Amino acid sequence: MKFKRSSGILLHPTSLPGRFGVGDLGHEAYRFVDWLAAAGQVYWQVMPLGPTGYGDSPYSSLSAFAGNTNLVSPEKLVESGLLADADVQDAPELPPARVDYGRVIGHKRGLLEKAFQNFKRKLPTDEGLRRDYEGFHGFASVWLDDYALFAALRDEHKGAGWNGWGAGLAKREPAAVEGARRGFAERIEAHRFFQYAFFQQWLKLKKYANERGVRVVGDMPIFVAHDSADVWSRPEMFKLKDDGAPAFVAGVPPDAFSETGQLWGNPVYEWERMRADGFRWWTERVRETLKLVDVVRLDHFRGFAAFWEVPAGHETAERGRWVEAPGRDLFGALKGALGGDLPIIAEDLGTITPDVHRLRDEFGLPGMRVLQFAFCGDPHDTHLPHEYTRSTVAYTGTHDNDTVVGWFRQRSREEASEDEKRERENCLKYLASEGREINWDFIRAAQMSVADIAVAQLQDVLGLGSEARMNTPASAEGNWAWRFREGALTDELRGRLREMTATYGRLRDG
Repeated sequence: MKFKRSSGILLHPTSLPGRFGVGDLGHEAYRFVDWLAAAGQVYWQVMPLGPTGYGDSPYSSLSAFAGNTNLVSPEKLVESGLLADADVQDAPELPPARVDYGRVIGHKRGLLEKAFQNFKRKLPTDEGLRRDYEGFHGFASVWLDDYALFAALRDEHKGAGWNGWGAGLAKREPAAVEGARRGFAERIEAHRFFQYAFFQQWLKLKKYANERGVRVVGDMPIFVAHDSADVWSRPEMFKLKDDGAPAFVAGVPPDAFSETGQLWGNPVYEWERMRADGFRWWTERVRETLKLVDVVRLDHFRGFAAFWEVPAGHETAERGRWVEAPGRDLFGALKGALGGDLPIIAEDLGTITPDVHRLRDEFGLPGMRVLQFAFCGDPHDTHLPHEYTRSTVAYTGTHDNDTVVGWFRQRSREEASEDEKRERENCLKYLASEGREINWDFIRAAQMSVADIAVAQLQDVLGLGSEARMNTPASAEGNWAWRFREGALTDELRGRLREMTATYGRLRDG
């Protein structure tokens, strides 16, 4: 897809400020959209919006289709008459700068349960509410019933994985499933309502953004979590053992960044079965995602050419193998089903082979370049701005990178390695910088490049250090928790970003 010259900001909604312990879809989200529009930004990039499981990672979701109900705004529930003012005045004292997920999840769930009880009382007599709720059922008919049943059963089994629920439910035997639908009807309806609350709030926010010239870039991981409604409801689409456990898991082989590779643990696809029904699940997944966002960033794009498959039970990713994937047939099916060019950004980072580039280019998908990867000393490194092509999205850093200031400080320490010190010197020389405002030097380099889209993490606009890092790959704690403080988005910052955006021809039309 051809994108116009423009720029945007990467910020997950959980990082918004507010008094409920986690960023949500309330007033601060609308203020952020207003700030983006005033700063001349065309794109708001988020991470996956699905419900998170163990570890709170948006990249390990309980569903490829459902929404994260921790993002539901209590204040918006008050405005819609589903909570009383008193319900939200008793919020516990929660830290403003970091998300304490353990406390937040319990508090948010309690508020949603109250809202559900009020919703049930209002539904029989409120024709507008009933019509809206029935409309949501039609809107989400592809996935809603399976997800609500899965979520209700997961509650009943206290969060245990679905292949530990007993043979009848694990294997979705008709009698067991029908018994669960009858026995847990109230819980199932509660989860339908929770999803209704999320989608109602998110779609209103997206409409508000679109009306102000801001488009939303979503994020779609290539694989799904084993403990998800997707694997439970369609096990034939994944390589599983007879007991439902993964037979093989996804990862990446050893490389310069890891001597043992990365073992992600996601089950891998039975691609031939997916091909046999015309990639229906993938078509549904992309179509439903494009109801929520305007553009999709497709994570680990190289896995659509070939993916690294490791037998389950191995402790590292060393003893895996490359398995060819039917990416060309898949994207052809998506293009035929969805019509026109695909609004997809290909995350083509890492060790990329020519077949991945061919697949990306055949379907006209822009790739990614990350400035933090650019300064190892090769004057033709593809992450250096002078090597970019137009069909590129240039990033100061991604959610898996340190902030620019944190990255630079790491390389400025006395005890930094020789490679790190060399990277720092290469960076300063290339950017003609003394390093005093290295974050703005990076933003300028991305903005002035020929890349169609330039994206900065909000942390880099704010000039924050490693304390604001969103995720450190291969670490289990302290991730996904950063939030910016109320009042951080000043008029001065907005003006500076807008002026730079105008200077490099990236202001949106009008």
